Amino acid sequence: MHILLVEDDPLLGDGIRTALRRAGDSVDWLEDGKAALQALLTEPFDVVVLDLGLPRMDGLDVLRQARAKNVVCPILILTARDATRDRVAGLDAGADDYLTKPFELDELQARLRALHRRAQGRAEPELRHGELVLQVSAHTLSYQGRPVTLPRREFMVLQALLERAGRVLTREQLEQTLYGWGEDVESNAVEVHVHHLRKKLYPTLIRTVRGVGYTIDKSSH
Repeated sequence: MHILLVEDDPLLGDGIRTALRRAGDSVDWLEDGKAALQALLTEPFDVVVLDLGLPRMDGLDVLRQARAKNVVCPILILTARDATRDRVAGLDAGADDYLTKPFELDELQARLRALHRRAQGRAEPELRHGELVLQVSAHTLSYQGRPVTLPRREFMVLQALLERAGRVLTREQLEQTLYGWGEDVESNAVEVHVHHLRKKLYPTLIRTVRGVGYTIDKSSH
């Protein structure tokens, strides 16, 4: 997943970002509300983790303005405000979930995966395509009943394409899924990942749409 983390506590923010990246996610981290709103209005994210007590603009205002501008990605509020009225205000402002501090990282990750599944129109925690079975939470893949080990970014490319089977993803869209801000991106990184996936699985799994990008057809192999 490509996650936007908005948290002004440097220790907490760094801890969350590190944990999410270890789980195979791409994470962009901002520490103030105005920058978060600008990012939401200009870049696509799979899910957002949003603190409320932010400098420059309160998280609730970020949420309300983002929804008013038709930002539709799932947003989870992560805050120390635990009164019922605060939960109601957050959910009524357009949040999809609400988690109070202190919290367990495992629960945060599970909630984000659930939000992402719902946004993709999926209920099940795994992705299946013919004899391919990709377990998102366990970060495992099997093909024809045999486990296949993939590096983090190859796994992310395959997950993104399987989640959007039948749709074409451009190289730029895949790069946004794979890399956070400030990370070096080799010009042919996506092509290399796709090449390796075809070799490790089967050549016709990922189809190149010339001049556009890549797709996995909905029909099973």
